Amino acid sequence: MAEISRQADAVHRTRTPLSRQRVLSAAVALADEGGVDALSMRKLAQELGVVPMALYKHVAHKNELLDGMIDVLVGEIDPPVADTDWKTAVRLRVLSARRMLLRHPWASGIIEARMKARAAPTPAVLAYLDSMIGIFRAGGFSVGLVHHAMHVMGSRLLGFSQELFDDAPGREPDPDAPPPEEMAARYPHVAELASAVAHDAGSVVGSGCDDQYEFEFALDLTLDGLARLLP
Repeated sequence: MAEISRQADAVHRTRTPLSRQRVLSAAVALADEGGVDALSMRKLAQELGVVPMALYKHVAHKNELLDGMIDVLVGEIDPPVADTDWKTAVRLRVLSARRMLLRHPWASGIIEARMKARAAPTPAVLAYLDSMIGIFRAGGFSVGLVHHAMHVMGSRLLGFSQELFDDAPGREPDPDAPPPEEMAARYPHVAELASAVAHDAGSVVGSGCDDQYEFEFALDLTLDGLARLLP
């Protein structure tokens, strides 16, 4: 009976039209089962009941597959809660991101690796960051203060502790990135922040920002927070 059931599942998978979303969802499921290191295009094709070449119509290569998987995961993060203050809105979304990572323990390593490898975050991550910046701005934060807040939060915005992406000068532009005017229209808060803040090419904190200032800002903020916890 088990063999018949597996054959029926294989037939069902084969008859279900292949799509990019179906490929990415299956890849996430396989990574959940055996870890992302065990994921391969051949194994993914076998899971979907197709030949490996069929996958390349939807994802050109392994890195594009990983980027798409990141976007699937970010899509699991809850949207902003309406009619609440900025602190509650940010906290709820970060905790939702944390729950997402607990469901997918392998995800933080892939997010970190791909953010370092890419010239810019994936579209879903950009949209998420733009939304979070918008929450801060709507809460009364200046652009400069949002800049510092993003350094303090770092990858905690996505549920773990690591810088989200490398914005150091001299990096090769992403050939697949839309033109600047389109980026500004699609991600206005990211564009506003990127054009407003000054960067220090020699920094090691946040890659490109004022190293000492960001360090002291985070330190003072942490100490002030601890002081408020004292009886």
